[in-house]
Amino acid sequence: EIYTEENTLSLHDALPIKGLLAMAPEEASVRQADGGWVTVPVASVVLGAIARVRPGERVPMDGVVSAGNTSINQAPVTGESIPVDKAVGDPVFAGTINETGTFEFEVNALASNSTLARIIHAVEAAQGTRAPTQGFVDRFAAVYTPAVFVIALAVALLGPWLFGWTWMQAVYKALVLLVIACPCALVISTPVTIVSGLAAAARRGILIKGGIYLEQARKLKAIALDKTGTITEGKPKLVAWEVLDPGIDAAAAEHIAAALAGHSDHPVSRAIAAGLRPNKVEAKDFKAIAGRGVQADIGGTVYVLGNHRLIEERGQCSAALEAMLRTHEEAGRTVSLLASGTGAIALFAVADTIKGSSREAVASLKALGITPVMLTGDNQATATAIAREAGIDEARGNLLPEDKLEAIKALQSKHEIGRASCRERVFSSV
Repeated sequence: EIYTEENTLSLHDALPIKGLLAMAPEEASVRQADGGWVTVPVASVVLGAIARVRPGERVPMDGVVSAGNTSINQAPVTGESIPVDKAVGDPVFAGTINETGTFEFEVNALASNSTLARIIHAVEAAQGTRAPTQGFVDRFAAVYTPAVFVIALAVALLGPWLFGWTWMQAVYKALVLLVIACPCALVISTPVTIVSGLAAAARRGILIKGGIYLEQARKLKAIALDKTGTITEGKPKLVAWEVLDPGIDAAAAEHIAAALAGHSDHPVSRAIAAGLRPNKVEAKDFKAIAGRGVQADIGGTVYVLGNHRLIEERGQCSAALEAMLRTHEEAGRTVSLLASGTGAIALFAVADTIKGSSREAVASLKALGITPVMLTGDNQATATAIAREAGIDEARGNLLPEDKLEAIKALQSKHEIGRASCRERVFSSV
């Protein structure tokens, strides 16, 4: 199987499994009966235990947030390109990355049954297959090789008695029979041909994880594609912004937003700061509002740059603003709003943009009679918007890896085809 951009050939399954295992910490900080915290192996953590995760750490096990607010990068598990804000009651998954605040969560799945563990089992199952042709050749050689050897041995031993050959002639003819009838060329050429095909595909940016899929590709009627990093760039960018208050100059709103966003390490804020012109506006008394946004004093006025929830809590949403937000959210964008004490000032929309080659690739698949389907862990609105932009007619969102596998099985039943899969299984965009 081909695993790297350098087309390295691996003779075992260790590399991808090791990569998945490395995503989950081996230890977790767990609260004890006396209220203290002790770091213990994840294998010893029981259901219902309370664990703690600090900023920059990976979540050790699946669970539900019981205290604190944070933003978590779930791309390793769900594929969502933009970190998801988490509050009390929200689920968290093993292997995901805590971006901002410290939080506590109640463990609801053992390490052996976490979402990440189920992904590993799915990968192991996917890699335990062989090409039908290679399997046939192996079975054929298992019978043919010993049969040829027995016949050659019979020629060497019985030739002098049955045909009057000398022992030298009998041995020579037996060796000739072995050389001519030997199935080595057939046995060797089959895997070499498969590897050549896999390597040729890898050079063109396609990872085909096994010869069985290479052979069945000619039968494809539908192909499932992941969104983040496959159809899209996988990095949030500022795609649109506009001033909402006619009394505020656009340049002034841009400078204020850039100052606020520049002080935050949240990926959405970083995308906004990168998309705006740099400035020298000074922000004082900067404060992060957990799960909501940021706040600072600029020129004697307190401004906030935050999400929809923050503006609602401040009582600054209107019917017209709600309609604008709905339009952006239906387009798969994450919206941040700049506001002061008097109301909303400007709107900033961040989104994961599609690759320049995605539309052409989708059009090529359709021209071949193959139906592209997008499967993603992102929300349905974002999935629909990205799919529409790429030219894909069917998109399914809010899917965990095991949900994607079930969706693929449904496609198999619908189209009666061989196994076609998303990035974790068969085809992967490098």
